[in-house]
Amino acid sequence: MKYQAILFDLDGTLVPMDAETFTKGYFEGLVKKLAKHGLSADEIIRYVWAGTKAMVMNDGTKTNEDAFWNEFYRLSGKSKEEINADCLDFYAREFDDAKRYTLKNELAKDAVALAREKAEYVILATNPLFPMVGQRTRMSWVGLTEADFDLVTAYETQRYCKPNPAYYVAICEKTGLDPKACLMIGNDENEDMYAAASVGMDTYLVTDCVIKSEKHPYEGKRGTFSDLVALLKSL
Repeated sequence: MKYQAILFDLDGTLVPMDAETFTKGYFEGLVKKLAKHGLSADEIIRYVWAGTKAMVMNDGTKTNEDAFWNEFYRLSGKSKEEINADCLDFYAREFDDAKRYTLKNELAKDAVALAREKAEYVILATNPLFPMVGQRTRMSWVGLTEADFDLVTAYETQRYCKPNPAYYVAICEKTGLDPKACLMIGNDENEDMYAAASVGMDTYLVTDCVIKSEKHPYEGKRGTFSDLVALLKSL
């Protein structure tokens, strides 16, 4: 096998989407779900973004889950114990409505199945900003499940986020992988390509929903998702 592990990003890679349209759309549902807690729509959105920033800035001293809720409580006065049950219920149920803000990808299952044939490990390296239930919901939009992967990163278990290279190092440490024997597949030039390459991983940029980076433009292997499937077949 050429690679010990093949890692896939989710949003914009396995699940085609415009990130801004998707986020705006799904926030509408989250705001409705949490309105009963006495927070305005603007407050909910502001606190969720602040919690997200806290996860992205996490230095590894706590889980991303704790980083998020510590910041949410600091700003809102609403504790995890008060809010989290409704959040988890949202990601298990209403979040599925956000599928309408994504596009179909009939080749997603084929790509993951091919990766299973070509590497010892197949990992869903999606930014761990969501609880696992939310990751499962998003996977389902392209017919995938947690069982299709050896590891799925989520906010309960991870202590770093993209674009921190430590996110990729932690994956390798958890699974005993050599970064130099891994292929990271994603659509973001900074979070997926630059960050993964900086720890020694090989990279492939999926261009269908590409997110470019002025600071870290990517000049390596690239192509459409169909091109990726062809590449995986050739490994």
